[in-house]
Amino acid sequence: MFNSLHEECGVFGIFDNKTEDVAGLVYMGLHALQHRGQESCGIAVNSDGVFSHYKGDGLASEVFTAEKLAGLGQGNMALGHVRYSTTGGKDINNIQPLVIRHIKGNLALAHNGNLTNSEEIRSAIELSGGIFHGTSDTEVIAYSLVKNRLASADTQEAIEKTMHSIKGAYSCVIMTATKMIAFRDPNGFRPLCIGKTDGGAYCVASESCALDAVGAHFIRDVRPGEIVAFSKDGVKSVSSHCTEREKTSMCVFEFIYFARPDSVLDGYSVNRARMNAGMFLAREHPVDADIVIGVPDSGLDAALGYSKESGIPYGVGFIKNKYTGRSFIQPSQQMRENTVKLKLNAIKETVNGKRVIMVDDSIVRGTTCAGIIRLLRNAGAKEVHMRVSSPPFKNPCYFGTDIDSRDKLIACKYENAHEIAKVIGADSLGYLSVDAIHKIAGDADVCFCDGCFTGSYPIPVPETTSKNKYDTKIGEF
Repeated sequence: MFNSLHEECGVFGIFDNKTEDVAGLVYMGLHALQHRGQESCGIAVNSDGVFSHYKGDGLASEVFTAEKLAGLGQGNMALGHVRYSTTGGKDINNIQPLVIRHIKGNLALAHNGNLTNSEEIRSAIELSGGIFHGTSDTEVIAYSLVKNRLASADTQEAIEKTMHSIKGAYSCVIMTATKMIAFRDPNGFRPLCIGKTDGGAYCVASESCALDAVGAHFIRDVRPGEIVAFSKDGVKSVSSHCTEREKTSMCVFEFIYFARPDSVLDGYSVNRARMNAGMFLAREHPVDADIVIGVPDSGLDAALGYSKESGIPYGVGFIKNKYTGRSFIQPSQQMRENTVKLKLNAIKETVNGKRVIMVDDSIVRGTTCAGIIRLLRNAGAKEVHMRVSSPPFKNPCYFGTDIDSRDKLIACKYENAHEIAKVIGADSLGYLSVDAIHKIAGDADVCFCDGCFTGSYPIPVPETTSKNKYDTKIGEF
């Protein structure tokens, strides 16, 4: 049994042939990725093989003061990580990057995703004498790498061997004494891209918006299954684990919610995808209304798409307090509910006396949207019609998104959208269809994992976790 649910995170790494303030650049990259994790963060710096690192609970701006950044020193490589964990996951030993010292040298690892067979691998390592300090599957990856490194000619070979054994979602950046190496699971569940600064430094990031933050130019995405090594000898790609493109499985939730709208994932604009989702939503669930509003932040682009397609005027319905975190990624339910009250306020001038279409990205447990609808009612909205730019969540996610067990998902508790509308206080409710969700990336070469909607996963999922309390179908994607 896993000790906790798993997290959505952000990784950023930089490699330069010269020594410079790489910690400062990683810090800027983490700021751009802060939306992917707000519980903890860390940075590790490599100066000629000597590692220094610092990590702690909180936002990047809270953890890294000017003194802490200066204390990391200068170097030619660094990597950083922002983390979100769910209930039970707060442990200083789980904060990344993980830094390990072993017989072959130093190793630092930052990971975004979730392994589906970490329990099995962890048990095997413990039975052979291994001692774990934390509870994350990132440590499982690190120990597997170290074990394989002892029997490999170099780190790339160790990664290739490790990728044969680990299953699930992983977009990773590691740092050794002489190299920075990025690798991505063969399904491509989580994004990872490469950029280059004008000064010649290579960057690897979870999203392209982080490249923009440090002045790096986007080069390309790390291909699913690819290993990319950066060293003083140049850039080397290993594609032994790459699969046919049509078999990849980018998490659709990256486009719906997690990624920043100014990011480009696997060649397609997140902003454009969300606009398309709103457009399809207007076609599938039209309603007579006076105004269309979006729930900040990830519902705004879909609302604009709905407005353009329907011809109903778009308006700013909420003011968001930018100093609060994202409600979906708060560690406890009580914190989620309290944050909703703090983060949003309805604009009465926009909604008073009007029939309102409120567009949001998803409904998971239902408490958040119910609170937002109450805000609109209290502000004088005559009607509130909720439109959701994703299908109903009916199944847990095993690949790094906090979509809970089926018994906690509102779409599993009620038979249809009409019943859910009554529970959350909406006059009507419409979800985007599964067919439409696969069209939001247009003609881009992007395939999605939709297991959280359909229960059909692209790879086998665990049978012993609390998320698998109910039967699910394992099928081909």
